[in-house]
Amino acid sequence: MALAAGLHFVATPIGAARDITLRALDILRDADVLAAEDTRTLRHLMEIHGIALNGRPLVAYHDHNGDQAGPRLIRAMEEGKTVAYASEAGTPLVSDPGFELGRAAIAAGLPVLTAPGPSAVLAALTVSGLPSDRFLFAGFLPSATGARQKALREVADIQATLIFYESPKRLAASLRDMVVVMGDRQAVVCRELTKKFEETTRDTLPALADAFADRAVKGEIVVLIDRAIPEAATEDDVETALRAALEHATVKDAAAEVAARLNLPKRDVYQMALRLAE
Repeated sequence: MALAAGLHFVATPIGAARDITLRALDILRDADVLAAEDTRTLRHLMEIHGIALNGRPLVAYHDHNGDQAGPRLIRAMEEGKTVAYASEAGTPLVSDPGFELGRAAIAAGLPVLTAPGPSAVLAALTVSGLPSDRFLFAGFLPSATGARQKALREVADIQATLIFYESPKRLAASLRDMVVVMGDRQAVVCRELTKKFEETTRDTLPALADAFADRAVKGEIVVLIDRAIPEAATEDDVETALRAALEHATVKDAAAEVAARLNLPKRDVYQMALRLAE
């Protein structure tokens, strides 16, 4: 089946080369133009899987050359060609320069498609043992202590598992700041996921900070932190939340919304909502 003209984002392995999908291999084999954050990595991956370049353009597209490479790739798509873009590892656009290329293609009215696959965020969440019903990927934290603690405070109260990428050189400092901002929550440090020296360490933040304080680590790091335990809502809190919800929702829906947000029994909140609605 011929590829549709447009931009095809291709997820690539974060470690084990065999983690690539069959569809991703088809796209890499059939695309008219290949683009990558790191062309050497993509070329090596294609060699592993026996996919020849066959004289096709292989274009580097990254943070430092997007202004030059982007228009070239957009022109190719406007000419009816298929462009495949691959991240250095994992899913494009997740801490990856492909975001701007995707935006440019959409702005030009061109099709944007994806061949989903490996993602360090989802791989780490899968093995972490932390709640997966709601999570926030917060990317890389700032390198300076003050800015890092500020960034942590901005997400600390979000009711979701928090996921960060981190440099091995900054891991110890980041864990210390996480303790300062978030206390003794459960957390997980994943290192080198799917690779030979894969390691997952689960403990409280203070214990993890101690464990990695004087340890030299290498490789790709993902840090996950459990959500904050919400403070118990008072009756006044519930009433205030219900009055606001009743302005735009039925009694039943308002009660369900507030009960879920405040982690309270639906029946009790519904009874209060009925009284307020009278």
